[in-house]
Amino acid sequence: MSDRLEQFRLYREKMNEKIMAEGHQQINRFFALDTRAYESGALDARTKEMLGLAASMVLRCDDCIAYHLIQCKKEGVSRAECFEIFNVALVVGGSIVVPHLRRAVELLDELEKEQ
Repeated sequence: MSDRLEQFRLYREKMNEKIMAEGHQQINRFFALDTRAYESGALDARTKEMLGLAASMVLRCDDCIAYHLIQCKKEGVSRAECFEIFNVALVVGGSIVVPHLRRAVELLDELEKEQ
């Protein structure tokens, strides 16, 4: 795993544990709701991760983009499918998405090097 990916994973895990350890009921419930939203249901987990990636790009959240792109690759989403997702996000979000598209492609390249 690249240093960037490992740092992202470690930081995310460390801070999520710290937040959850506070025992704040509503925050803990939100984290649980977020986790459960991506489980298979009427839509499979793979499709939900692709939706999460597109939404994260439109909302311009680099951490969320990274998380959902990592999950998409774990779910077997191909490079071509990623670019279809990127295109939908770009059309919906407009040119403001372009900087996030650049970083997403850079991360996609890193993820594919590791496979």
